[in-house]
Formats: sequence, structure tokens, C-alpha cells
Amino acid sequence: MKILALKYPPVTHAAFILSMLILLFSCKGKDAGDDEDTKVASQTPVTVTTVDSSALTDYIDLNAISTTLQKNYVKANANGYIHQANVQLGSNVSEGEVLFTIKTKESETIGNSINVLDTTFKFSGINKIKAPSSGFISQLVHQTGDYVQDGEQLAVISDRSSFAFLMQLPYELKQYVRLGQHVDLTLPGGVKIPGVVRSFMQSVDTAAQTQGVEIKISAGQQIPENLVARARIVKSEKTNTQSLQKTAILANETQTDFWVMKLINDSTAVKVPVKEGIQAGDRVEILSPKFAPQDRIILTGNYGLPDTAKVKIMKP
Repeated sequence: MKILALKYPPVTHAAFILSMLILLFSCKGKDAGDDEDTKVASQTPVTVTTVDSSALTDYIDLNAISTTLQKNYVKANANGYIHQANVQLGSNVSEGEVLFTIKTKESETIGNSINVLDTTFKFSGINKIKAPSSGFISQLVHQTGDYVQDGEQLAVISDRSSFAFLMQLPYELKQYVRLGQHVDLTLPGGVKIPGVVRSFMQSVDTAAQTQGVEIKISAGQQIPENLVARARIVKSEKTNTQSLQKTAILANETQTDFWVMKLINDSTAVKVPVKEGIQAGDRVEILSPKFAPQDRIILTGNYGLPDTAKVKIMKP
């Protein structure tokens, strides 16, 4: 039995060395590429911002309702029928003006029969009811022909000079409001009018713990009652102070420690503790440390970054 042996061409020493070198360089190239991919993958994409030095105003908006604080009630002075009503709802009246006349029930019977028997006897039985003060008729309860009793309410006169906005102020915020303070009122539709704090009500709502504050406006403003406006109460103001957007500031779970991620180069960010000041809208005052105008602070992508992190700056 013959065994066939396969014959291969002989491999020279130079060819073997060349093959090994090619294999070695290919492995190194692959490892270098893997390292580069890992490095890119470990970089967190972020956007950056800088500190802004401008004025900040910390304020709170509260509801204020237009109302007439002083009202006068017009009442009947006898039992009888309303003979004539000289007013309408919303009409302006002057002090001493005759608003109603009431004809007593007795004058319809006794007075007429006496006048027939004796023409010289004049008995009308009509009583005049005059306006106790100037203002406008905000309520009208009775009209001509209605039967009323002595002391019954006929109408309500609202004193226009007592027109104001009544703001319900939480009592813990009273330190920010004082007599004579200017308050901006924003009406529905965006119209703004100035007002001045005139007085404080001498009682507090039991449930809400709010105190009524009278805000007086100029007499030339024709505004209806029960209109809800927004009154802006300024708590504090700062001029030329450094601030950052809220999203650039991180905090612990208890909201006691605050910090930002500051870039020290184009790919590395470090943790920098900060101390907050007032907040105004979406901006927060930074009391310390003092940042330079060119310092770059991470705006988005900062959540969960370690003290020193590799980042990749992205365009907003």
C-alpha cells in the first residue's frame, strides 16, 4: 500500500517575516480604532452657556378684584306703592336728588274721599325719597307700581370715589407691601394701569389666611366692578448681578447643595459649587463664586455627570 504525500512549495524566510509584520500591524490598527470609538462613546453630548450680568426682579402676582368699598342703601320711608321711579340701573345720581316717590295706601282711600267732600283740603300722601350720597345705581330692587313696606330696600348707590381694587394678600407676604407702595395692575387683555396701596383691611380670612389690601387707581379710569386683575408685588430687585438659567444649576435631593458643571477645556467639565440668590422667571442669581464672562457652563446634558466628566460640545 502506497501513501501519497502532498508537496507544498517551500516558504522562504523573508516571506515568513513579511507575513508576521502584516499581521502585527493589522492588530495594532484594530486596537487603536477600538480605543478611539470607546473614547468618543464615553463623551456626553452637552450644550453650554455663559453667565449674564443684568437686572433681576423677584416678584409674585396676586389677584385683585375691582369693587366699590362704600355703598349706600336707599330704603322706603312708608308703606305704600311706588308712584314714580326716577332712576335706572347704572345711572349716576347726585346727593339730594329725588329717586323715588311713594304714595301711601291711605291716600288712595282717605285722601281721595276727603278731597271730594272738601276741595280746599289737599292731601296727596306722596313721600319723596332722596339720594343720601352721590354715585351710581349698582342695584335696583323695585320699580314703579311695586308695593313696599317701610324700611324695605329700594336701590343701592355705589360711591364712585371709593372705587378701588381689593387684593387678597397672604399674610406671610405682608412684609413686601407697605402703604403708599406703587403696584402695577394688569387687566384682562394685557392693559396695565398703575395703582397705589391705600389701606389694609382690619381682618384676615380664617381659611385662606389672607388680608385684603386696597389698591387705589386714578379717578379717570372707567372700570366695571368685579373685574379680576393681576397685581405684581416686587419682593426684591438686583441690578448688574450675575445669573444663569435654571437648567444649568444642579442640586441634591434635599435642595441644600447646588453646583454647576464648568468646562476647563473643550472636552472636560468639573463640578463647581455655587450659592443661589433670588430667582426671576427662568434665571437664578449666582452669589458665589464669581464667574468670568468667558467661562462656559453646561446648560443641557449636565444631569448625572461626575465631578470630572468627558463631554462633547454640541450646537444648541
